[in-house]
Amino acid sequence: MADPQDAPTAVVLVDPDGQVNGWSKGGSQLLGWTADDTVGRPVTDLVVGAAPPGFPESLGTEAAPSTVVTLRHRDGTSVDAVVTTQPLFGSEGRVQGQAMTVQRWDRRPVIADRAFEQCPFALGVYDPGLRFLWINASSGRVIAHTEEQVLGKHYREVLPEFDRTLFPERDDKPYTDKLAEVARTGEPARLITVFRPLGSNYANAWATSIWPVRDAEGKVRAVANWGFDMSAEYWARQRLLMLNEAGRDIGRTLDVIGTAQELAQSSVPGFTDLVTVDLFDEVLCGEEPPSAPTLTDGEPLTLSRAARHSAREHSDGPGGHLGHPAPVTLAFDSVAARCMANGTSQVELAAEPGAGGEWAFGPGLAADPAHWPPGNPLIDASLAADGLTGRITVPLRARGALLGVVTFCRTDRPEAFTADDLILAEELTAKAAVAIDNARRYARERSTALTLQRSLLPQGLPKQEAVEVASRYLPAGTGAEVGGDWFDVIPLSGARVALIVGDVVGHGLHASASMGRLRTAVRTLADVDLPPDELLTHLDDLVLHLASDLQSTGRFQTTGETGATCLYTVYDPVTRRLTLASAGHPLPLILSPDGTRTTVSAQPGPPLGIGGLPFEATEIELPEGSLLALYTDGLVESRERDLDEGSTELLRVLDPGAASLEALCDTVMDATLPQVRTDDAALLLARTRALDPQHVADWDVEADFAEVPHLRKVAVEQVEAWGLEEAAFVTELVVSELVTNAIRYGEPPIRLRLIRDSALICEVSDSSNTAPHLRRARALDEGGRGLLLVAQLTQGWGTRHSTQGKTIWCAQSLDPTAAA
Repeated sequence: MADPQDAPTAVVLVDPDGQVNGWSKGGSQLLGWTADDTVGRPVTDLVVGAAPPGFPESLGTEAAPSTVVTLRHRDGTSVDAVVTTQPLFGSEGRVQGQAMTVQRWDRRPVIADRAFEQCPFALGVYDPGLRFLWINASSGRVIAHTEEQVLGKHYREVLPEFDRTLFPERDDKPYTDKLAEVARTGEPARLITVFRPLGSNYANAWATSIWPVRDAEGKVRAVANWGFDMSAEYWARQRLLMLNEAGRDIGRTLDVIGTAQELAQSSVPGFTDLVTVDLFDEVLCGEEPPSAPTLTDGEPLTLSRAARHSAREHSDGPGGHLGHPAPVTLAFDSVAARCMANGTSQVELAAEPGAGGEWAFGPGLAADPAHWPPGNPLIDASLAADGLTGRITVPLRARGALLGVVTFCRTDRPEAFTADDLILAEELTAKAAVAIDNARRYARERSTALTLQRSLLPQGLPKQEAVEVASRYLPAGTGAEVGGDWFDVIPLSGARVALIVGDVVGHGLHASASMGRLRTAVRTLADVDLPPDELLTHLDDLVLHLASDLQSTGRFQTTGETGATCLYTVYDPVTRRLTLASAGHPLPLILSPDGTRTTVSAQPGPPLGIGGLPFEATEIELPEGSLLALYTDGLVESRERDLDEGSTELLRVLDPGAASLEALCDTVMDATLPQVRTDDAALLLARTRALDPQHVADWDVEADFAEVPHLRKVAVEQVEAWGLEEAAFVTELVVSELVTNAIRYGEPPIRLRLIRDSALICEVSDSSNTAPHLRRARALDEGGRGLLLVAQLTQGWGTRHSTQGKTIWCAQSLDPTAAA
């Protein structure tokens, strides 16, 4: 039964002379002409304009191909129609005429047939027994068969690869069984089918839909399907899933070997067949890894195999769950050694990748050199002798440190590695590298924490440009409790830096706790930007409060002695001046770049906790490159020598021209520490830097609001002269706000200063001691928003007081390249 939405089909009979001798009712519906109008007239009278060449076709025994002809409608309009001509035979096989089938081009079923035939998706129709009834051109290209070759044949006969599943562990049904299920149940299905075409080493992924084709009574007469190749999307998703699973599985324990095993196990068998993880012995011991190897000395590399996992043997050999890591020697010219030295990954293939452009995870980038990193892939036929089809070697790096090397090998699967496989291998390795490095760091920190009883010393010194710093801390020897020695480096406003060292009286956990409270208090007071002598005064009050907290209440014994010493110094790279104050602590040793000692003419004040006594600050101008040594008495004092003797020995060892302060720290510790250490020791070395005078600009400010536009202008010009155009807008605003506030609320003299350091610093100084503060301005207030604007536009602001008044400062972060 014809679909009511289909356009009518006309049947026209034409005699050998080209005259119409038969006209169907469909012809009247399609063109408006009746049989009386058309029978006996040339069929070409129905054609608009000249008839197409050969129309109607000369009498022959074969059907003519369909052609599009513009026909004349009775109402004067034209109709584009598809005309198909079939010969009519009489007795003895003689052709008696032609039968023409005429259908509208732009209506069903013609336009639908053409659309389905030209659809870029693969379309097919099969009878309930899964025999081919029709396929479009795209489907023919996919299955490499024409429609004539497959009509009537069974689906399993033409496409046997669809009669199996690539992933039996997923309990997926073969695609052919899904077709049969839809034919049997009449229920449509949507699925993603992964298959490997015959003769191919690569799996493809297709998104497909299957649905029943029913007649008017609802009976299933056929099964249809469509599909398109989504291999790229599918395998990209699989990679993301694998990375997600790896992120969940790798790093579950803070154990170096366990994490290496997790990497190996997460990659097999989903990605590869064999994974090995080789690490430096230093990494296994929780120590800092060595520097990257060089290939010039010809020496082999020795690592330890931390993990090995294969699809055949689950976890096997040294470095698996069995035994301890076994040593592995890598020749200096091996692929693994080159990867470690160069910091790059290498893909090796046993043969050239196929020309089809497939991925190991579906079609894609395998044969496209544009997507490979330089130097990849490397074709090495010798891999086949080792039973490998491919190998990816990736250096194991984390936080700039080389930890080892990982290899991913394929043995059982025929797919060649691709550029995307290399990316996946590097992502998996990167995740594992961070986890392994975390485990290494945890092992190191845990060992240190056990020795230092959770020392509260800083784990890393902050970044600043005023001085080059290095530090060391060593606990007391075996059998002695940890003490309260500590040090700190605190960046301050105006490109300055505070260098602090201190020592809490006593030993044990109470000393560590007190040290932590003091260090926190110093950092808090330093943020207020107090001068060194005032800061020690406040710190003295804190120690007195700590002492009162430790007084016995009658129910508990006191937890130990109270008191501490502290040396607080502030260095300004703009003026090259060092300001210091001491609370009972040894003064720093200072050496000029030429090695001469700079005398510190200051007297240490009383230890913290005495109370009621003043502290004095001393200021010294230092040449650039001066070496400062801040230390605790445990470094220079012992039972065999007094403080003066130890200080003399320390002064002898110090070398202001040392290329590395880190190395100098080690030299000092080795030379000055006593053989038997009964006290812990801290050392803080600092080499001063001077800020280029070209990076500092200052101006005197008249107490006149008319000066503000001029100062904005010169400040912007200076910032642009420094090449910091991106900071000019914010600088103009903050200069305007800070200078205006100083004129309105401060007292002369007023001064504006710009400092280009790692940050762009703007300072406005005046003689008033009144500190500004943020406030919330009401909607109709004309002012009160200046400091809020400064706080929002900059990365930090504050106030510091001096004997001459106060300074309001703010800092803008700079790009490191611009700061340089």
